[in-house]
Amino acid sequence: MCQIRAVVEKGGEQKTVMEAVTSLEVVDNGVVLSTFFEEPKKIADVVIQRIDFLGGAVVLKSSVGS
Repeated sequence: MCQIRAVVEKGGEQKTVMEAVTSLEVVDNGVVLSTFFEEPKKIADVVIQRIDFLGGAVVLKSSVGS
């Protein structure tokens, strides 16, 4: 089973917003992240910038001001 962490990149720095992500759903104005044992979490005003399969991370970036 493969789980991934979600990070938001802002100003060249990355901040982890959720570990062990099992599902990512793109919704209006953001994404919804899910894990096995936590409630789903909506991250607003972001888009997927890249997915690093080898590093196990999905990198999100702000969609505000883009």
